[in-house]
Amino acid sequence: MRAVIFDLWDTLALWPSEAFEQVKRSLGRHIDDVDHVWTTTYRDRQIGSMESYFRGLGLDDAAVAECMRIRSTFTRETLVPRDGAIETLDELQRRGFKRGVISVCSSDVEEVWDETELAPHVDDVVLSCTVGLSKPDPRIYQLACERLEVTPDECLFVGDGANDELAGAQRVGMRAVCVLPPGRIEPIWQEARGWEPTISSLPEVLALVA
Repeated sequence: MRAVIFDLWDTLALWPSEAFEQVKRSLGRHIDDVDHVWTTTYRDRQIGSMESYFRGLGLDDAAVAECMRIRSTFTRETLVPRDGAIETLDELQRRGFKRGVISVCSSDVEEVWDETELAPHVDDVVLSCTVGLSKPDPRIYQLACERLEVTPDECLFVGDGANDELAGAQRVGMRAVCVLPPGRIEPIWQEARGWEPTISSLPEVLALVA
């Protein structure tokens, strides 16, 4: 084992569901039936820019600018490390492991990433919005390995199980572990339930690479 690659939301950082409901209400001033639109255009947001996405919904320049501001502010304020994330990343570095991130995310994450507390503690980040690939496409895992200069069988992938990411990692030859959000006894995602190994906190990763 030479590298540990992490998912982002609900893995290194917790998805702020309550705060995001407020974001959707704010976006709803510009987007009719925002809940339905948001649900049915998920993939469109993950493999391109948010500006293009909002323009594709027919918004004018002022509305696009306002929606971009809303999303960027939300992400900047909520993309914070979960308990144990920084300590785990730093201990992995101390032990000589490379640290990567693969995230299915929209371009507001790319915009604010370098400002986040997590950024200095990982060696490389592969964002779906930047590379035009999404989990569980094998190419996104392979790209992360290439950038870290490791092979898949030298990697542990850690994620909450969204987007079939655990099985996707395993299919390319990685070992995969499911990490639970705080307070949960099983994964949110049906495809991750019963996954082995499953851990409750990020520091438990260290025992898997010992």
